[in-house]
Amino acid sequence: MADTAPDRLNRVLSDIYAAEQENGGVKGEATLVAVSKTFPAEDIQPVLAAGQRVFGENRVQEAMAKWPGLREDYEGVELHLIGPLQSNKAKEAVATFDVIHTIDREKIAKSLKLEMDKQDRNLPCFIQVNTGEEPQKAGIAPHDLDAFVARCRDEIGLEVVGLMCIPPVEDAPGPHFALLQKMADRNGLSLLSMGMSSDYETALGFGATHVRVGSAIFGHRDYPA
Repeated sequence: MADTAPDRLNRVLSDIYAAEQENGGVKGEATLVAVSKTFPAEDIQPVLAAGQRVFGENRVQEAMAKWPGLREDYEGVELHLIGPLQSNKAKEAVATFDVIHTIDREKIAKSLKLEMDKQDRNLPCFIQVNTGEEPQKAGIAPHDLDAFVARCRDEIGLEVVGLMCIPPVEDAPGPHFALLQKMADRNGLSLLSMGMSSDYETALGFGATHVRVGSAIFGHRDYPA
């Protein structure tokens, strides 16, 4: 019998529930963000039909192309932007997404707030932290984080709900998740977006509230050349 996306979804959910119980949490407390980037609508439909409603996309244009139709067919979809955002796409991002995970500079924060006010939408936002301080990767450096959170909340007026990170691929993820948890606690933030297909169970051990899982549900991803 073929291994289907709904089968894999159920396995991931079972792993999440087991990790929650192991860490003294409540079943269903963590949010699974099913990362559907690069996958067409026909691959997403079976996962929607299986009951999953929270999805993550990396690109605004891609999400705009495939999600309006899916949302017509399935109620209660919550769409999370988990990829980098350019300020000239702020208008479309605010209209398309329900949650933003990747606030990584002041210009983006201001552009998004301006569009939220125009569209009368208040989107919860995560600040992306570059925990490995990798020069090629987006995110706020850990030593700049506290001041940036304060600026986004108090001056710009964003609803900052948590922090997000993507650990360096060559590093053990645990120390990065622990650092993100410590920074969130220090800033009074309750949500942590961390953990992907290879390390979401580890992330749950460090208090992840949102795990972003794609290939473990949808299978191998073919990136456009």
